[in-house]
Amino acid sequence: MGVLYSSTRNDESKVTASWAILKGLSDDGGLFVPDHIPALEYSMRELTGKSYQEIAYEVMRLFLTDFTQDELKNCIERAYDSKFDAEVIAPLVEAGGTYYLELFHGSTIAFKDMALSILPHLMITAAKKNHVENEIVILTATSGDTGKAALAGFAGVEGTKIIVFYPKDGVSPIQEKQMVTQKGDNTFVVGIRGNFDDAQTGVKTLFNDQELRDEMADAGLQFSSANSINIGRLVPQVVYYVYAYTKLLEEGKISDGEKINVVVPTGNFGNILAAFYAKNMGVPIGRLICASNENKVLYDFFISGKYDRNREFVLTSSPSMDILISSNLERLIYRIAGNDAGKNASLMKSLSETGSYEITEQMKEQLADFYGNYADEKETAERIKELYESTGYILDTHTAVASAVYKKYVEDTKDVTTTVIASTASPFKFTRNVMNAIDTKYNAMSDFDLVDELSKIGNVAVPNAIEEIRTAPVLHDNVCDKTEMKAVVKKFLGIGS
Repeated sequence: MGVLYSSTRNDESKVTASWAILKGLSDDGGLFVPDHIPALEYSMRELTGKSYQEIAYEVMRLFLTDFTQDELKNCIERAYDSKFDAEVIAPLVEAGGTYYLELFHGSTIAFKDMALSILPHLMITAAKKNHVENEIVILTATSGDTGKAALAGFAGVEGTKIIVFYPKDGVSPIQEKQMVTQKGDNTFVVGIRGNFDDAQTGVKTLFNDQELRDEMADAGLQFSSANSINIGRLVPQVVYYVYAYTKLLEEGKISDGEKINVVVPTGNFGNILAAFYAKNMGVPIGRLICASNENKVLYDFFISGKYDRNREFVLTSSPSMDILISSNLERLIYRIAGNDAGKNASLMKSLSETGSYEITEQMKEQLADFYGNYADEKETAERIKELYESTGYILDTHTAVASAVYKKYVEDTKDVTTTVIASTASPFKFTRNVMNAIDTKYNAMSDFDLVDELSKIGNVAVPNAIEEIRTAPVLHDNVCDKTEMKAVVKKFLGIGS
């Protein structure tokens, strides 16, 4: 049976996967969700020995049911190719008794590459399938990594333009340099004076601006999204957890059917939602451990059942998690509300108008598989130092948050189930914070000297993504207030007055 998609805020109409990918966000502001989570058609044992690409096909074909076998295989082959510096795409590395799934071997050294490498191919295929002749304008907000990964994926792709907004003072120097040096006549990067939530809210507002949509349509343009709100971003992430389980099984680290726990450093909730989807497809996953930094809105939600973004926004050393509005949580809320779009829409309206909402006890009971906790800046730095000194393995700041939270989980529960931690970025992307955590003597060094020193002490080659930006010229120096985002978009697209 094919999978169709409806909005989390209005489930009366259903669309195909290709149409949901093209739209990105529903016209009512909701997110597209599958009408059911398909079960894996092969056992974990039968999937062992398969490559990442082969497992990606077996997972994605169950969700993207209006793509032909040739279309989907072509998208996968073009996405997961030599742009990854690891032949296996996502190595599973043991360190300190835990398994780190390294999702950062793509062209921008962050996990966003894993899904954003395939999204342009899915989107162009979807446009052809639906006879869309408009040029597709990718509009996205980034807290650091999505932006560069999306820019790299869409740069030079015929029939597309891409506009990325990021918080001007809310990303690492390496992250910013990666974005502002991006080549491609169809790319446009803008720093906003504000935080990520301002950027994300502004992008959602633009998506829902009917006047702007009409102006764009007249010019032969239409918006789509590369954020994790796009189902074409979410589905490829489900593959991680199927793949990780088969690798553990293949290597004899677990027995067939044995449960594993999964830890995910979480900001926008997409990556851990993908793990939840994998569990519901049949992957033997026990606990879903949601790790937050000091912007611990998700930790508070899992403890209390109340989501409340009315709090101080903290700039941390793990900027991709500096988020107070976790967009993908809406997909989980819709599900635990009994797939009731009206109930979900009411909660999201409360979030928009008051900054908070509270779920019922009945809904809260359905979150039993989730465990939430957080690590502050001191705990994050200590975890980097501790693991490096005991194993030689170097974590980035986001993965260190997850690793620190996992330690708390074991202390709280005494559960020592085999565990996979999603390692979401290379330490080379956050060299200053990583190296200072290991030893404050590094503080006086320049950013690129730190890169070389990290390579030396970690005994790992400097990634191409870093080498490329050492001397690259700045091509994007646009900065605006959050109230100017619409005007900036219209100017870039050459529409309106």
